[in-house]
Amino acid sequence: MPERWVCLDVGETIIDETRVWETWADILGVTRFTFMAAIGAMLARGRQFQEVFEFLGFPDRERYRAQFTAAYAGFQERDLYPDALVAIDALRAAGYRLAIVANQPAERTAELRFIGVRAEVMAMSEEMRAHKPAPEFFDEVVRLLGGPAPADVAYVGDRLDNDIHPAAAAGMRPVWLRRGPWAAITNDQPPPGTLVVDSLTELVARISEAWPEVAA
Repeated sequence: MPERWVCLDVGETIIDETRVWETWADILGVTRFTFMAAIGAMLARGRQFQEVFEFLGFPDRERYRAQFTAAYAGFQERDLYPDALVAIDALRAAGYRLAIVANQPAERTAELRFIGVRAEVMAMSEEMRAHKPAPEFFDEVVRLLGGPAPADVAYVGDRLDNDIHPAAAAGMRPVWLRRGPWAAITNDQPPPGTLVVDSLTELVARISEAWPEVAA
């Protein structure tokens, strides 16, 4: 039996990003309710969430980057979803190899380790010099894992556009975690064969279904 890898996304998979957007709203002087509504409007229109800044009259987001970084102060233990660490430990105990790879700044790797997240492989897109949904991102994931067959890798994420469709196109086993705004506001459908779960607790219970031919 070949070894199976479970790769986890970060935002809205193991990390609740609510504080990210609350911090941006506070810096820009926009009410949090307004900022969250604007994000929802962008997603509903099929636009990228980054466009919310221009939509609200702040086209130069980078002007506020240093202020955001200081106020946000990186990932903290309170940002972890309650099921994150428990699920990671349970998957490891079940014999799966664990990786965490996502579209994030390079410093998030050290921050995740500091708050107790452990995986054999952990890398952010800035370190990898490739970003989802580009095929090169998933090629680099396979390389970082040591070159397993893509079909032996389950990629778990909340976004159909950034995670699920490109992971399936790369030959991986897509697992759609339906939580967070991207999962709630979508008119898209996952590709055939996608394992769909609503929590990491459910993922632990059903991860074998990502390889139905083995489960059978």
